[in-house]
Amino acid sequence: MSNYQCLDDGMMWRIVGRLEAGQSQVQICREFNLTPSVMCNLWKQYQDTGSIERKPGQGRPRATTATEDRYLSIIARRNRGATASQLSRDLYAATGTRISRVTVSKRLYEAGLFARRFAVCVPLTSTNRRVRLAWCREHRDWSMDQWATVLFTDESRFSLNTDSRRTFIWREPGTRYLPSNVCKIDHYGGVGLMVWAGIMLDGRTPLHVFERGTVTGVRYRDEILESYVRLFRGAVGPEFILMDYNMRPHRALLVDEFLESEDIRRMDWPARSPDLNPIEHVWDALGRAIATRNPPSETILEMKTALLNEWYQLPQEMINCLISSMKSRCKACISVRGDHTPY
Repeated sequence: MSNYQCLDDGMMWRIVGRLEAGQSQVQICREFNLTPSVMCNLWKQYQDTGSIERKPGQGRPRATTATEDRYLSIIARRNRGATASQLSRDLYAATGTRISRVTVSKRLYEAGLFARRFAVCVPLTSTNRRVRLAWCREHRDWSMDQWATVLFTDESRFSLNTDSRRTFIWREPGTRYLPSNVCKIDHYGGVGLMVWAGIMLDGRTPLHVFERGTVTGVRYRDEILESYVRLFRGAVGPEFILMDYNMRPHRALLVDEFLESEDIRRMDWPARSPDLNPIEHVWDALGRAIATRNPPSETILEMKTALLNEWYQLPQEMINCLISSMKSRCKACISVRGDHTPY
């Protein structure tokens, strides 16, 4: 039902007119969807004052002026990593007005700015962006039958000790991946496990856990290509395409020789483009599944068991949906001319 603040002047005058004409308050409440208290207050005010105008508010005056509100939004956009306390001090230094950090947050909220974490993306050079743009233009018209022949692969590291520190910035909705809102991080850390897997339409490889040691070209050939990729190539046929990153073990001469001997085609993949690889979202889903396990893994062996169990619990429908997004990923990358995309 409508409250007193929702009534415009025209509606209130119509209500008063019907009351003066003798129509009952019950009928008017039903017709205008009003509560009896709203009706009584309006009628009493009109009888006492002869007017329907609301009295000016008697509450506490606003702590900032419109100019100060604009100043807050401007300095927050210029320094998106500034805390509410810092912005409060900046406002005091500039205008002499002292407000709390809660008030700062409210003013920025009114201006369309919200505290959010930086979007974490790998750094991109102008060459990276140019190559990404060219690749997406080449593949934007691929059909689902063509994408269905691609095995998207990747390694990922799952750590027992995660970094839970969070840095917030002020940004507008829908601007997560603007350059000013991106924090570029390119590193691994902590004790954990390195795993490998591949996904394709209506299928996936087993999750391979690398035991101790570094992943070399020899290990990549023997543990991955020989054990998994070769079998998928045989099942799909000569149209099969392997997608892997440009890591040094993947580009070793012995790896190239093995792929050639097995007649396995490799997709030319643009460097620093995890947002174009749908398996990155699968890693995210796997990580969230591991994080919600109760009790959590406390040893490497427990984490290995959890990873293997959760891998097969991931729905294939989710994987198919991610692969179906390749056309949209290409279009999104083209729209920003090779820069970071929301994927």
